[in-house]
Amino acid sequence: MTELLYQTDSYLREFTAVVTAVEGPAVVLDRTAFYPGGGGQPADTGTLAWADAVVRVVKVKKTGDDVWHTLDGALPPVGTTVTGQLDWEPRYRLMRTHTALHILCGLIFRDYGALVTGGNMSLDGARMDFELEQMSATFAAEVEEKVNAEVAAARPVQVRIVPREEAFQIPDLIRTKINLLPPAITQVRVVNIEGLDLQADGGTHVANTREVGRIRVVGHESKGRINKRLRIALDN
Repeated sequence: MTELLYQTDSYLREFTAVVTAVEGPAVVLDRTAFYPGGGGQPADTGTLAWADAVVRVVKVKKTGDDVWHTLDGALPPVGTTVTGQLDWEPRYRLMRTHTALHILCGLIFRDYGALVTGGNMSLDGARMDFELEQMSATFAAEVEEKVNAEVAAARPVQVRIVPREEAFQIPDLIRTKINLLPPAITQVRVVNIEGLDLQADGGTHVANTREVGRIRVVGHESKGRINKRLRIALDN
């Protein structure tokens, strides 16, 4: 079982861990700061170092309770203590982008009452789909102005892990059209943008909305009668 360090500290760039399993080109660590991907957020990359070796981590995947780190080179034996280091620039950009999507999601739910039907993100931008019947000609510009007002409001972003029973007492915790939380999950990670958005989420985020920077709505389109898509990108 791998302890997920990123769940409680998204800013952790370097960590030490012990190899608990080796299979093919991949290793399991007893703890990791590498995000394994999910919820539309890509997995992290970086390096593992031990003794005289420094090897690229090219793929990270969570399988059951274990996180597998695929290496492009030599493999450390089971029991080896390694130092992991994230490629920080792309990770931090994804943190900003993921938080931007939560700002967008919270604003659309608050002002238009629409649930999320899908989403994805990359280093270049992100998109989110909503259960909306109509989008006016000025909708995108209106949303862009509103999301940047929330960025400027410098709202704190807080993360906590609560028992499933407690989590589901929170009104509107699930902002997606379909509840994506499997019944087997007994502890729910909740991300709170103070005063704007509170929902279950497993990804990495910045600590304050002001870190996101300016959000641009770069595209909008209809994906069906009651499914509308907004595309966003960040400055810098």
